[in-house]
Amino acid sequence: MRAPSYVQGVSRQPLLGDTVGSLLDRIAASHPERPALVVRSQQVRLSYREFHAEVERVAAGLLALGLQRGDRISIWAPNRAEWVVLQFAAPKAGLILVNVNPAYRVHELEFALNKVSCKALVLPRRFKASHYLDMLNELAPELAGSLPGELVAARLPALREVILLDELPASGTRPWSNVVALGDARAIEHLRSVERELGFDDPVNIQFTSGTTGAPKGATLTHHNIINNGYFIGEAMRLTEQDRLCIPVPFYHCFGMVLGNLACVTHGACMVIPGEGFDAIATLEAVQEERCTGLHGVPTMFIAELEHPEFHRFDLSSLRTGIMAGSPCPIEVMRRVVSEMHMSEVTIAYGMTETSPVSFQTTPEDPLERRVDSVGRIHPHLEVKLVDEQGRTVPRGATGELCTRGYSVMLGYWEDDARTREAIDTARWMHTGDLAVLDEDGYCTIVGRLKDMIIRGGENVYPREIEEFLYTHPKVQDVQVFGVPDAKFGEQVCAWIRLREGCESTEAEIQSYCRHHLAYFKVPHYVRFVDAFPMTVTGKVQKYLMRDAMAEEFAARPAA
Repeated sequence: MRAPSYVQGVSRQPLLGDTVGSLLDRIAASHPERPALVVRSQQVRLSYREFHAEVERVAAGLLALGLQRGDRISIWAPNRAEWVVLQFAAPKAGLILVNVNPAYRVHELEFALNKVSCKALVLPRRFKASHYLDMLNELAPELAGSLPGELVAARLPALREVILLDELPASGTRPWSNVVALGDARAIEHLRSVERELGFDDPVNIQFTSGTTGAPKGATLTHHNIINNGYFIGEAMRLTEQDRLCIPVPFYHCFGMVLGNLACVTHGACMVIPGEGFDAIATLEAVQEERCTGLHGVPTMFIAELEHPEFHRFDLSSLRTGIMAGSPCPIEVMRRVVSEMHMSEVTIAYGMTETSPVSFQTTPEDPLERRVDSVGRIHPHLEVKLVDEQGRTVPRGATGELCTRGYSVMLGYWEDDARTREAIDTARWMHTGDLAVLDEDGYCTIVGRLKDMIIRGGENVYPREIEEFLYTHPKVQDVQVFGVPDAKFGEQVCAWIRLREGCESTEAEIQSYCRHHLAYFKVPHYVRFVDAFPMTVTGKVQKYLMRDAMAEEFAARPAA
């Protein structure tokens, strides 16, 4: 009889009992002069002593604004030094940091801020094509006539404070430098009293993850969740205070925030940020000039670096480790990363936002094939089982839904008990919705998804959210959204639409409608207008037949 598909992560290393603030206090005291943060696009270079002091000033300044323990403060920005500082300052002050995707548009921003009753928002004036302040003014025109800290907006009723990452004045906002200046000795004394009351099981971070039922859910994570996950991720990478990790992946996502920043800080390593958004040349330059020993990325990022015409002019010999995650990695890409980028110890990680995020990770000792055909073995102090539709644990080698239990499981979805109960059962197992297989050696392979999720270039896209939005288009009668294979991004978003009687539309019109309201990666790449959807006899839509039809269309193109 085969063993059951159940594994637990045994480790001699105990869980850390820190809060985010006490962790930084401890690491800064141990490695005060080691480099902590390098942000090349802003010419920022901070040692751990300097980084700690800046975090304390900002934490104290936030409390001086009148924010109180448990208040939510959102950051809607690309990768910047202030993002990293706020990641540590907010929890040090007992606040809950809310990550807002910098690709969000007005519709998504309004939902996110109101869902968590956000009291303060940090944002830049603009980044690339996203004019953040203009979008906020569209949502809250009252900002123009408000004093800083006194916003009263009809569509954002909880929001009071808008902090601008810009020294040019803007009505109703205060500059980031003003928050730093408020963190004087008296404010630091208040910060100390607040910190004494904090516990590592307090909520510290809310990250939005879309759901198959539509609106995004706010996964609520604790100090204990993300500190320990970051620590054991760094352990799998063999990080020490001598390492310098290049982090081109976004901070709003667990990849940048936990696998990147927290993996570094828990080990006294240096965070190297090449720029606000991913750029292959900026990343390669950062690795070469900062002598980085590690590099993170989704497969499409590594492919962009390897395929860049200037790739071979860079000296990447300092590299040894890093993480590739977000979507499956082709073995040829992994071989090139190891041989041409010198990342002999690169690892693969699997997880989800709700589990802080990593549950499985490969190690440098795993053969290269195992670092491609699996997501590694269970992380320390966690449990995983694979279950069938009746909740029974399946035998090794059989497919089942992956369920995780342990320190990493979120508190729940913010103010959404019903959907929390759907995800976390009474025994505290987090049901991931992913289908997996465990082999006899404990290696896990992800083979599919119960949830109808699309992974586009490492971004999770949930069809139901896009479908519900498209129903707001006056010409759309019915819509089905699904993923189709794509050589560059893994999958692309495809929408099949039934128009209302007498209406006509075009692919460009639908895409334009989406672009103003949805993040770019959710905009359908393909739009097809149909008279009907393939259905079962019981009336269920058969999306797999739609995928097959699109595959036939793609296959026919060369002949055409």
